[in-house]
Amino acid sequence: MPPPTIPDDELHVTYILASGPGGQNVNKVATAAQLRFDARNSPSLSARVKSRLVTVAGSRMTADGVIVLTARRFRSQIRNREDAVARLHEMIAEASHVQAYRVPTRPSRTQRRKRVDNKKHRSRIKQGRSGNHMD
Repeated sequence: MPPPTIPDDELHVTYILASGPGGQNVNKVATAAQLRFDARNSPSLSARVKSRLVTVAGSRMTADGVIVLTARRFRSQIRNREDAVARLHEMIAEASHVQAYRVPTRPSRTQRRKRVDNKKHRSRIKQGRSGNHMD
């Protein structure tokens, strides 16, 4: 099942001053993108995805159920916005992934017999090493 698509009107992007290197550009231009997505009230997500998103998002989700992502890797607003949206989509894809159900199996009788035979063989080899050899 593909992850749900999020319409742009549910995403709220603001631009803030980025920290770090960049010369005077850092002081003048707000290039870091801060994306806010109200996951709890989003009609695009199912209840199962919303509950899993709480654990996937971790500390990036507020108590109100809003996911806040800050992207400041790039020097342009557009690339930072695209980075934040891509990270949100990755998070939602991870939350919508369904874990495969594992059916527990038992080893066959032949496998158990081979295992015991191998242990006996090793035991005989080691016992043969510890014999009293008086020459």
